[in-house]
Amino acid sequence: MSKLKILIVDDEQRITDELCEYLARQGFTISSANSAGTAFPLLKTTHFDILILDIRLPGMDGIEILKQVKREHPQLEVIMISGHGDMETVIQAMRLGAFDYLKKPFRQSEIKAAIERSSKYLAWQKEHKLQDNAADLIPQSLSELIQMPVIGSSEALKAVLKAGMDYAGFKDTPVIITGESGTGKEIVARIIHYASSRKDKNFIPINCSALPEQLLESEFFGYQKGAFTGATQDKKGILELASGGTIFLDEIGDMPPPLQAKLLRVLEEKKFRKLGSSVETSIDLRFVAATNRNLEEDIAAQRFRADLYYRLAACKIHIPALRERSEDIQELLRHFATSFCQTNNIRMPELDPILIDEIQHYDFPGNVRELKNMVERAIITNQDGILDKDDFPVLQAKATQGITALDAKMIQEIQKALATCDHNQSAAAKLLGISRYTLMRKLKKFNIQS
Repeated sequence: MSKLKILIVDDEQRITDELCEYLARQGFTISSANSAGTAFPLLKTTHFDILILDIRLPGMDGIEILKQVKREHPQLEVIMISGHGDMETVIQAMRLGAFDYLKKPFRQSEIKAAIERSSKYLAWQKEHKLQDNAADLIPQSLSELIQMPVIGSSEALKAVLKAGMDYAGFKDTPVIITGESGTGKEIVARIIHYASSRKDKNFIPINCSALPEQLLESEFFGYQKGAFTGATQDKKGILELASGGTIFLDEIGDMPPPLQAKLLRVLEEKKFRKLGSSVETSIDLRFVAATNRNLEEDIAAQRFRADLYYRLAACKIHIPALRERSEDIQELLRHFATSFCQTNNIRMPELDPILIDEIQHYDFPGNVRELKNMVERAIITNQDGILDKDDFPVLQAKATQGITALDAKMIQEIQKALATCDHNQSAAAKLLGISRYTLMRKLKKFNIQS
């Protein structure tokens, strides 16, 4: 990692001078300020990696500075320092996103150790950012347009996204997307639209199961004044509003049969009539449909028109369920956890390695949407800063009585690490790739003698 740039903010000139001198000798690039008024101009003009911030400052205190820093410079890691033993303030700072805390007076070696911990985290973030950029499945410009994250690296997901990008080149061809609820069908529909020559026109999603049958037709085609009771003025329908762009028909399998017939005519003739009108309007649109139903079974049961299905299914994309691409689960879990913590200005919790193993064996009937909700709930209810399977009730419900195979494997690995390190807990934790605190929790949980 390149030379770290550190900003020290403390109102005691002696402390800033001593820290600047010591840390400069350690090879860091150091700047200092004695108040918020001098700190923020530096932050605006210079990129810093780490901020060492005193809690008690004149004018704007450290907590308020921390809040503003996390809003304006979310990637900046903050180490709080204080000569006052106010643990409530310390806890508040950590919840607001501070990476570490030191109580004055501290040894110079302690501040160096805190910086090294922060630098390892920064290096990890940089490494994963580079990996993410290298493994981008769609161009960054397209990702910004669709405004929905595309996370994962499985071959199954790559195949889905490649199909979406390929079909985008044929701007008039209908596409049907199939897959269970929560797999991300709208994301793929947005990719098809925004990767096409229609990207500067409207993308309009409509959920065919969310609107009552009597409203769906008027919303779809629009109506003229006087077409029915309550139609006091002309209204444009979705077909007209989406002109030149793309209509996304989600849950197309729930569309009422009479409207299916009218939609087929629109697809074939590129024309429609508003309710109450005898005038036909020409349209230039692309239709992308999605369903979690088996439409071929619905056709056999005469619940869905075969001619409409074959007209829509010129191009088909099937999105596999999350349980069928379990290698994407870890990336999605980390993404949802990081995103939720950044949005709410809270510290990112540690992830227990066993959690990853356990969650990859869960079925996820609600797919990606369920995983997102599970992660957010787990972070909200978590008490110790470490996410493990106890924070996920669905995993607890699946757990069998007694020690699971994964538990037995972990016990064996812990015992082996302790024996290798002559029962030195810090060294054993390092060997296992977990924190000493996590190791202590495991020792207590499994009643392992150290």
